[in-house]
Amino acid sequence: MPQAHYSCSESYSAYTRESDLKPELGIIEGFYGKPWTWEARRETVSFLAPYGYRFYMYAPKADVFLRRRWQESHPDAYAAELKSFGKHCRDAGVRFGIGLSPYELFNNFDDATRNSLCRKLEFFDSIGAEDVAVLFDDMRGDVDDLAKKQIEIIHWVAERTKASRVVTCPSYYSDDPILDRVFGRRPEGYLEELGANLDSKIEIFWTGEEVISRQFSTGHLERVTHLLKRKPFVWDNYPVNDGQRMSQYLHLRGFTGRPSAMADHVAAHGINPALQPTLGLIPAITLSDSYRLGDAYEYAESFRRACIEVLGEELGELVREDLLTLQDIGLDRLGEKEAFLRSRYEGVDHPGAREIMAWLNGDYRITDEVVQTQ
Repeated sequence: MPQAHYSCSESYSAYTRESDLKPELGIIEGFYGKPWTWEARRETVSFLAPYGYRFYMYAPKADVFLRRRWQESHPDAYAAELKSFGKHCRDAGVRFGIGLSPYELFNNFDDATRNSLCRKLEFFDSIGAEDVAVLFDDMRGDVDDLAKKQIEIIHWVAERTKASRVVTCPSYYSDDPILDRVFGRRPEGYLEELGANLDSKIEIFWTGEEVISRQFSTGHLERVTHLLKRKPFVWDNYPVNDGQRMSQYLHLRGFTGRPSAMADHVAAHGINPALQPTLGLIPAITLSDSYRLGDAYEYAESFRRACIEVLGEELGELVREDLLTLQDIGLDRLGEKEAFLRSRYEGVDHPGAREIMAWLNGDYRITDEVVQTQ
């Protein structure tokens, strides 16, 4: 997907940009479907670094060498790209991380598996990963001694990696009962045991009260902090739009339900981005605004300014006018509005407009088969 080099208007840049924003913001590339290009990743890092985005966790579901075929090595050319991207992150003042989903490793953590995991960690060290995440999501969790087995693996990893930050995603990373329906009922006391016995230096991802949380409250975060014996590392599933249903929509609207008071109750705040790298910059900017401005934050006004910042005045105004159609109606229900949208964005020489056209053409559709097989 072609990308453009972005330029920032002087007035908006001066108003928005922060180098020491609290909490630490970041991108967690953890969506299903076609992953971004290396160019898109570099553009995202460079663009968002001035807005307080200080880490990038590479963990796309499509990278089989981090998931179902994790015991195999990345091809040399791909490994070189990863290493180069890590350098780009560091040059931008952004931590480079990588997320490993070792499929059901806790069911057979024998010597052969340990050797494979050791080789994978050596690879992460060789490409300069500063953050390493061990991800136990998307796996059956209704097994005996789940927390005990996972703690053993995480501690084993932490003792052998050169990464300065280790994070884990539990099998049950939210209160949401959908996790129990899909992956089996969570073991009694699972999160309590994980929090009590996992080394306090290891961070824990948490998506909130739901897998796709509409809001976060300080009360909820305080309860989770008590449960996990540490502040949660927020994995925010907005503006991601993967999945058969969500890929019908473009998630553009400014962040809501993330009050600035969260800053004192989280270890960090990472967002799982939209499938559209250029358009996804718009809500990403508004999250930075939300923390920086506090009670003065206005999500619609922040969205308007972010549209101009990312797309320019003319295209940004078109997207603002079409927000309800793009985000709320759904691709299969556009009807005659589809022709109207095509007439507005077809031929516009900007990556954001091309992403809208690709969405209209169905290029971003995610099927259940994709989710089941990645």
